[in-house]
Amino acid sequence: MSFGLVAQAAGMFAVTNIDDILILALFFAQVRHRPRGVAIVVLGQYAGFAAILAAAVVGALGAGLLPESVLPYLGLLPMILGVRAGWTAWRERHAADGDSAVGEGSDVGILTVAAVTLANGGDNIGVYVPVFANAGTSAMVVYLVVFLALVGVWCAAGRFFATRPPVARALSRWGHVLLPVVLIAIGLLILIEGGAFGL
Repeated sequence: MSFGLVAQAAGMFAVTNIDDILILALFFAQVRHRPRGVAIVVLGQYAGFAAILAAAVVGALGAGLLPESVLPYLGLLPMILGVRAGWTAWRERHAADGDSAVGEGSDVGILTVAAVTLANGGDNIGVYVPVFANAGTSAMVVYLVVFLALVGVWCAAGRFFATRPPVARALSRWGHVLLPVVLIAIGLLILIEGGAFGL
């Protein structure tokens, strides 16, 4: 395992997943009062990213799990989840008094985090497939190991930002608004960049 290959894999992961840190910080802020909330976000992130890697590996091996024309429509997942999160936040805000209504993260589960991760990283499949296909089996294994290790680093970074007092205060106050907005924006970006629905 050469250092150059590890550095290349780390650089590719960072470039293709930089936006995940903000999403992870929002998720960690949403589950801050829940028992096992951190585990929910970490497991969901790993599950979603494992699905991305599985699709990329299958694509690289020639099976073509997801046709390229389908990838832009993955943007519908975060949009639907964003609308749902917005509706839940609005309903809770009007159903309870004061701060107790804000951002308890009752709607955030492993599948929610995994679905957002998969949808947000769906375009990464198109980047990873040709790299994996040209890398060969041993180099592809290095990419997979480095990527999976860096998912943990990304989770730690998201948790770090969510627990910094100024960031935590902002996320506590605005997280229930930011999460739906970010999810819907990600969904729209995926749809538009992929040309879904002729956009």
